[in-house]
Amino acid sequence: MNDSLIILAAGLSSRMKKSKSSNGLSKNLLNQANTVEKGLIGVDKNGKPLIHYLLVNAQQAGFKNIFLVIGEKSLNFKNYFSNNKYEGLNINFVIQYIENKRVKPSGTADAVFQTLVQYPILKNSNFCVCNSDNLYSYEALLKIRTTKSSNAFISYERECLKFSSEKIRSFSVLKLDKENYLVDIIEKPSQNDLEKFKDSKGISRVNMNLFKFNGVIFFDFLKECSFDPIRNEKELPTAVLNISKKIPNSVLGIPHCEHVPDLTSKDDISLLFDSF
Repeated sequence: MNDSLIILAAGLSSRMKKSKSSNGLSKNLLNQANTVEKGLIGVDKNGKPLIHYLLVNAQQAGFKNIFLVIGEKSLNFKNYFSNNKYEGLNINFVIQYIENKRVKPSGTADAVFQTLVQYPILKNSNFCVCNSDNLYSYEALLKIRTTKSSNAFISYERECLKFSSEKIRSFSVLKLDKENYLVDIIEKPSQNDLEKFKDSKGISRVNMNLFKFNGVIFFDFLKECSFDPIRNEKELPTAVLNISKKIPNSVLGIPHCEHVPDLTSKDDISLLFDSF
């Protein structure tokens, strides 16, 4: 049974803190944006944070064991869960330790690797992974939890995402074969790339970091994941692509057409707040 979800929440939220708000955020929300992790920013009139709604959707989709990856010095999430209980969910904290001579975490692949090291049961289990600053729907979470493929991801239709054109252009594009297995990931695609790498139905697809993995297969790929030469981080899509290159037809893209609300900048807070 696959009922474990790793939620990545150890990032430093640098882009959020550096961004400026053009939508007149309240002093309270502006303070949250500058001081707390993105998943803890209140997104409704009652102040409930994004992580609350993500957990509600995850539980509805059948997840029971949550592994929340946080930074070494992060107390905000621990304080939140000491005051907010989620009956039926087992919340486990994972500390993403910073490697020697680095000033920030080593990336999302490292976060999942450290989770499997700290909770070895996952090395022999199926589990899912998602971001803490994206609000994935119940439907998407259910699809990824229940897929029979050992390794998979939700393959979002690019045109269904309601982000700005500029933001969408920054997303990498997926190259899939006729059976929707991952072949390649194209970073910063040109217009020619978008036309060239459409799937068998003529649709451009992107990854929004909602994955399923089998620990037996994936652990070594996490361990051996190299640093991205530009971002200087070990990125989860790199490890995923490495699987697909070494083991063909091993990473399934599950088609899905839906917007995924996220919190990257301060303006995103206003958009999400208004949607509630």
